[in-house]
Order: sequence, then C-alpha cells, then structure tokens
Amino acid sequence: MKNWIQYLFVLLLATPVWADTLQTSQGTLRITPMITGLDVPWAIGFAPDGAAFVTDREGRLIHWTPERTQEIKGLPKTVDEGQGGLLDVMVPRDFAQSREIFLTYSIRQGRGSGTALARAQLAPGASRLSDLKVLFQSAPHSLTNRHYGSRVVEARDGTLYLSIGDRGERPSAQNLGLHQGSIIRLNRDGSVPTDNPFVGRSDARPEIWSYGHRNPQGMAIDPKGRIWTAEHGARGGDEINLIRRGANFGWPVISYGRHYSGGKIGEGTSKKGMEQPEFYWDPSIAPSGMMIYSGKLWPDWRGQKFVGSLKFDYIARLSGTPLREREKIQSDLTGRIRAVAEAPDGTIWFASEIEGTVYRISP
Repeated sequence: MKNWIQYLFVLLLATPVWADTLQTSQGTLRITPMITGLDVPWAIGFAPDGAAFVTDREGRLIHWTPERTQEIKGLPKTVDEGQGGLLDVMVPRDFAQSREIFLTYSIRQGRGSGTALARAQLAPGASRLSDLKVLFQSAPHSLTNRHYGSRVVEARDGTLYLSIGDRGERPSAQNLGLHQGSIIRLNRDGSVPTDNPFVGRSDARPEIWSYGHRNPQGMAIDPKGRIWTAEHGARGGDEINLIRRGANFGWPVISYGRHYSGGKIGEGTSKKGMEQPEFYWDPSIAPSGMMIYSGKLWPDWRGQKFVGSLKFDYIARLSGTPLREREKIQSDLTGRIRAVAEAPDGTIWFASEIEGTVYRISP
C-alpha cells in the first residue's frame, strides 16, 4: 500500500503538458502548470541551473527539474497549525558549490511556537537534506498560530534578512526587546552582524534591523541591493515598504487601515519618527510573495515589483516614483497567490493555493 501511495504522489507532481494563455501589458503570454497535487504551496526558490524548490506548508519540500519531480526528505519538524508550517525556501548564490538551502518554518517552543531559520545541504540525487542546523529562533515564543512573517532573502553582502510578524500581539511590534514584528539581519552562520543598528543596547534584540511591522509575507531585493517588503494590513492598509536600517514602520501606532471590527488603529496615518509606506492598498488585497523582475524576457518590466494577492486572486504589478499599482495580472488560474518568483531563464512562476499548483508564465 505504501508503495502505491508514493507512486500516486509522484504522478500528481508530474509536469502536465497543457497550457493556457494570459492577457497582459506585454501581450498574450502562456501559463503552464509545472507542479500539481500540492496542499498549500508557500514558496518557490531556484538553483542557478533552473531546478526549482517548492515548499508545501504541511511539511513537504519538492525538488523539480525538467526530468523529474520528487519530494525531499530530512526536513525539520514544523508546527502545522493555523498559519504555521514549512514556509519559505531560499537558495543562495553559491548553491552550485555549497549545495546549501535555507528554510523558514514555525517551530515548537514550550507551549507556543516561533519563527525559525535553518540551513541544510542537499544530498546527491536531491532526495534528502543533510547537516541541518537551526540558525535562529524568534523569542519569546507566542501562544498564537498566526503572523509568522517568514520570508528570507540573501543580501549582496551575504547577510540574511528574515521577516517576522507581530504574531497577532500588536504592541509587540514596538518592543525592541522582542523579535515579533521585525525584520532581522543575520550572518550566514546565524551570528549577529556587528553593524546591526541595536547591537550593544540592553533593551533591544541585536538581530533586529527594522521594526513596527505587522506581518511581512513578501520580501525582495532590488537592483540597487535595497530590501523591500509586502505586508498585510488589517482591514485596509496593506503596505509596500522600503526597509531602512533601524527604522520604525509604525505598526500598530500608525496605519492606513482599520481593525476588522471597524475601529480605529492607533493614532492615525502618520507620526514623527515613523516611516511611511511606499504604497498602500485600501481595500486590502492580502499581499503575499513578492518578486522584483530582472527584465530578462520582458525588458519593459525591468525593476518592477510583482506581488501576489491572496484575497483577489491576481498578481499586482507595481512601478514608478511614487510607486503605483499598474496592472492586475489575472486569469482563471490565478487563485489565491502565495508566491511569485523569477526563474533563471526569466520566466515568472507563481503558486496558487486554490489549485494546489505552481504555474509558469512564459512568452
């Protein structure tokens, strides 16, 4: 019986052959399912040779190549509750040499849970992870099972930026003594860079780079090396933020949204010493994965931001100064988009939770 279940799983993951079309500002593009049979696909990462890694929140990591699709074993134990589970995957620039990948996930901590970052090596044959090491755990733990944040990116200098949500405990995002509601910055081995803004302060966690964040579920680096996030607001007030060293992004003191009850949030939309978003949505689109495009296949889109919408089932394309939403990339297949990523060949891949499928957009 076990062998038949494994065989069925491989068939479900197999690359389908059909394709559909998508109308965009760049004309008619092809949309092709690449990996199917997933539960909640959460993140997509690419190796330099084009191989893809996809996380399924229930605790599976999928490795895709044009020749085969398989599940990778040896993953860390996750808390698959609420918004928790196996979350982001990041493939570093030196993967061809190091064979390392980085994973974020919700980890059990006492009676609660937190956001964790781990590093592991992909074994030959891509069937298993080895030498897994937990580099970081958020502290203190939370008893909620939401707002883990949990995107990780590699900066130009090799440091890692990791987003952590407020865990639904709003005041924590203004408390530098907690990791909740922050972007943290780590060295690749998990140690703290000495030039982090709050190093040496007894009232602050040294890993924190910026704070006052609600739930950043999208993060990307632009051609200038700057860090951007896409963050969930409450009822309105979803934000795109340009992250700055030591900056306070205001949650829950300022916001362009309201509580789900309709009540006012904090003190208004601005306050001295707190950052303004580069763009905000009202009503909320529930933004998730974020990608800044290279322009490899579509030069007109070079440097533009693409953000998945969980609520309205489209990919938002944003550009300009000031930043504005320019296009809604949408079809019958763009249902509840959790991740958007650019492959090495310039195609755009996205993950749909509704379909349990990872798709590719190509010319």
